[in-house]
Amino acid sequence: MTSANPGGEPLVIDDDEAIERLAGIADAFLTHDRPIAARCDDSVLHWQGPAPAFIRRARGYAPRRINLPAAGPSVLACGGWLKNTICLTRDAQAYLSPHIGDLDNAAACRALEEMAERLLDTLRIVPERVACDLHPDFHSSRFAAAFAAERGLPLIPVQHHHAHIAAIAAECGLQRPLLGLALDGVGLGQDGGNWGGELLWVDGPALRRLGHLALLPLPGGDRAAREPWRMAAAALHSLGRGSEIPRRFPGPLAEAVRGLLERGIHCPPTSSAGRVFDAAAALLGLRQTSDYEGQAAMELEALAATYGPAEPLAESYRLTIEGHLDLSPLLAWLADHPADPQRGAALFHATLAAALADWATHAALRETVSDIALGGGCFLNRLLSVQVRSRLEQNGLRVHEARQAPPNDGGLSLGQAWIALLPQLKQERYWAK
Repeated sequence: MTSANPGGEPLVIDDDEAIERLAGIADAFLTHDRPIAARCDDSVLHWQGPAPAFIRRARGYAPRRINLPAAGPSVLACGGWLKNTICLTRDAQAYLSPHIGDLDNAAACRALEEMAERLLDTLRIVPERVACDLHPDFHSSRFAAAFAAERGLPLIPVQHHHAHIAAIAAECGLQRPLLGLALDGVGLGQDGGNWGGELLWVDGPALRRLGHLALLPLPGGDRAAREPWRMAAAALHSLGRGSEIPRRFPGPLAEAVRGLLERGIHCPPTSSAGRVFDAAAALLGLRQTSDYEGQAAMELEALAATYGPAEPLAESYRLTIEGHLDLSPLLAWLADHPADPQRGAALFHATLAAALADWATHAALRETVSDIALGGGCFLNRLLSVQVRSRLEQNGLRVHEARQAPPNDGGLSLGQAWIALLPQLKQERYWAK
């Protein structure tokens, strides 16, 4: 017996709808004469470092208020595309909705709209501002734009990784400049690019991009996110070892992908940390294709955990003059040592943690900032987050992590709401590169 929903869609809460949508899936239906008022998934937490952290915030916790460090006009923030939530604020309180889910089907899009209507009615909040992701094609962004236009309200688009770091600043009560390591799969950048491995300077609505992970091509575009072997092929090509692609990944597509990389066709660049995890998993022979988001990274983490502690590899990353972090030496080492994937996974995590801490510490000294927030879905990885936190604290930095909201896209709406609530700085400063 379980709650009722087709895979990837919101919970079914109406009896007639259940019989229609679950025909051929459920063997029987247990109904009740008391109707369900609202959808609410199970909450999911795990122990991370000194305290538990949310993977999904829903039943039992949402919409419990989160206290903000300052009051401001009421905001409706509509979140992102994956793991969507919405957030409402009133005075110095934020109310994060239960998990809604990925907005890749009509049922989930309707659920977002129903959730917004229900929360507005239940909390009796009349928004004065509306916030959304910078990406204009998300259903959440389109809904936010329509909602704002119908009511004559200002619409405030917020860059994806800015929102990740702002969510942590909001719940930790930080109203001073801080650095942010924002690591995830992808988010639209201010330059229109595919961001995902970002070192940011954030002061409320003000944002500067201090650096990013060295760019890798995405052969085949979004398809590379579902097929980690393509990211391994991209890494080999970037290392000048493209001739190895057909041998390492035999199959009818290997030569085609190699050709795309050589000609630079359908290979948009990305700074995504998630895609680096994919490349590492495929180079170690762990996973060539993924059945669900983050599968390769989670399996890489699990394999590393079975090996135990490892020391970072020497001379396995570079900090560039532009402030970027180049992990190509690490990827080259993985490509040369595929025979022991367990050790390779542990060394990958240890080296990545050391590289990120070194990168952020250099920036903190340069910017004279002592606070740093760790945001984005990659920080659900316990091995990575614990090691990065430990190294940063040893370097004298105050580390802040998501505790009241998930660090992944489930917390985006909180960050969007906090930025939109604050007095907005001049546009040119907000969009500073």
